[in-house]
Amino acid sequence: MQSTTLPELAESLLTEARAAHSGRSAHTLFGNHEHHLRQTVIALAEGRELAEHNSPGEATLQVLAGHARLTTTSAEWDGRTGDHVVIGPERHKVTAVQDTVILLTVATA
Repeated sequence: MQSTTLPELAESLLTEARAAHSGRSAHTLFGNHEHHLRQTVIALAEGRELAEHNSPGEATLQVLAGHARLTTTSAEWDGRTGDHVVIGPERHKVTAVQDTVILLTVATA
């Protein structure tokens, strides 16, 4: 059984993101190219973003810490610690309104 303490991982990744030139850091909790489910914890320093991209499959985003903005071609969602959203099958980007850690879950067919 694999277990992760998410608050500790979030703080560690946020420390890395603040020091990184890209302003982000990530760790895959579960999944790889052999699995249909992938869960990744992503930390973004304030003002940084995951640039606009296509949805790779069914996906959800949960804010573990901070304040993130998900922008799609048709809508905008502001999420804060504890909030969860289903990402529709359209182009989108994620922006850190403040230092932010998110859990991205993706299911591919």
